[in-house]
Amino acid sequence: MADQLAVPPVLSANYAYFFDLDGTLAEIKPRPDQVFIPTGVLTLLKRLAEMNQGAVALVSGRSMKELDAIASPLHFPLAGVHGAQRRDFQDKTHEIALPEEQVKQMELELIAALDPLKGTELEAKGMAFALHYRQAVHHEEAIFALAKAMEEKYPNLALQPGKCVVELKPRGINKGAAVEAFMQEPPFCGRKPVFLGDDLTDEAGFKVVNRLDGVSVKVGIGATQAQYRLESVADVHQWLENITDHQQQEEMALTNRRDGYESLSRSI
Repeated sequence: MADQLAVPPVLSANYAYFFDLDGTLAEIKPRPDQVFIPTGVLTLLKRLAEMNQGAVALVSGRSMKELDAIASPLHFPLAGVHGAQRRDFQDKTHEIALPEEQVKQMELELIAALDPLKGTELEAKGMAFALHYRQAVHHEEAIFALAKAMEEKYPNLALQPGKCVVELKPRGINKGAAVEAFMQEPPFCGRKPVFLGDDLTDEAGFKVVNRLDGVSVKVGIGATQAQYRLESVADVHQWLENITDHQQQEEMALTNRRDGYESLSRSI
């Protein structure tokens, strides 16, 4: 889509909300373990979930363990590792794993290959690996060459580029498939999906949401399939506040109308 995209509208009821984490709900930091969601934003997410029967989920490349820690004390449906892990609204976990021996061998190979690339970092997720180079962007070419070599060696893997990271994950796994799985289950089914993300990994989610006649929102600059754009994480936070305030006002108006009808009925 064209780079000039409108700000997403303030939405009313009957939507299901899906949020990426890093670069969307939380500012990107030099190290992944420094990332956090501000307390006020967690409060907004809690309000949004309460007003939409729990139809709010986090969809991220991070593991579900990390997502739970960052979103604590809240407990959302989750899609971690781009959907290789998923926890539905009923707390049932769905996982797609790589063979255990392959994971062990790959970790040894990646540790050895990254050792001379100072400033890079390996994140082992159990069923996927992230090769970070935010602190060593001059190693980008070497990181991509390494990832491509691993993808060729292990045909059940797919390479997924991101912002200063390349991930190796089970083939066929993506955020779009995770959103689609949620949309077949309560409380998401019967609603229109809304998905916010900032990275190349989120484009699969935008594609699915567009097909389902939902609302796709790119955070930050860059070409995208999304229909709308928010310029920054701060803009996401403001949009969240606008939505929750709007929906709360709608609920209050509906309650007032209902009370008025009941009062009129009693008087008649």
